[in-house]
Amino acid sequence: MRRLVIWFVALVIIGLPLAAAAQRGGGFGLGFGRGRAWDNVAYDGRFTFARIRYNRGGGRRGGGWAADYPTMEQNLTEMLTELTALAPHTDGSNIHDLDDPELLKYPVAYLSEPGYWYPSDAEVRGLQEFLAKGGFLIVDDFHFDNEWWVFETAMRQVLPTARIDRLDVTHPVFNSFFKIKSLHIPYPGEYGERGLFGEFFGIYDNNDSTKRLSVVINYNMDVGDYVEWAQSSRAYSFEPTNEAYKLMINYVLYGLTH
Repeated sequence: MRRLVIWFVALVIIGLPLAAAAQRGGGFGLGFGRGRAWDNVAYDGRFTFARIRYNRGGGRRGGGWAADYPTMEQNLTEMLTELTALAPHTDGSNIHDLDDPELLKYPVAYLSEPGYWYPSDAEVRGLQEFLAKGGFLIVDDFHFDNEWWVFETAMRQVLPTARIDRLDVTHPVFNSFFKIKSLHIPYPGEYGERGLFGEFFGIYDNNDSTKRLSVVINYNMDVGDYVEWAQSSRAYSFEPTNEAYKLMINYVLYGLTH
């Protein structure tokens, strides 16, 4: 069964239509249109991938909140369409500030590069409300102690008493659609080749591990980068790319069902 799943996912990745990539400016991950905020999809009850926008701090130049956008979203929603019954929007995705009331219409949100995230008071209150109303936050694409410190400092503003727990492969978030066999997944590219492997953490409602996971945290990991470059000539190795797709699909299904 595992070989069949891997083969099928690989087949779908290879077969994602070029026309769809061109519609969004993704250019098969070659960077056309990156940094441009496309118009949000009008709410109609269907699943729409929602990305969090923020003012990048720390003086860093780079992707920030828009890292891997919009190709990652496009590739992921195409895969969700192929492998699940979710029927998400594939012709667009959303970008929201944390203090945007429209964010509350979407149960799953994605925060990229939180090592450069310095939320305002209004954004802190917005994320508090999102999580309190049952929203699920995916945190991705950061590494090393300095970036963890910035992220944890921001989260302490949002959830001052929250405990950040390490997750193991038996947690339901890793088994909501695909059954993940191992979390030993290298960081994409050079860091992974040097031995940097992902670590996975979470925050539970009321710090109670029997309750819903409200935040999942990919540390020393960039799942979005794997998904973005899956169709590119500079694609990463097959196995971790395949695992990244499975993680993201699991996260979405978990967020929609918990």
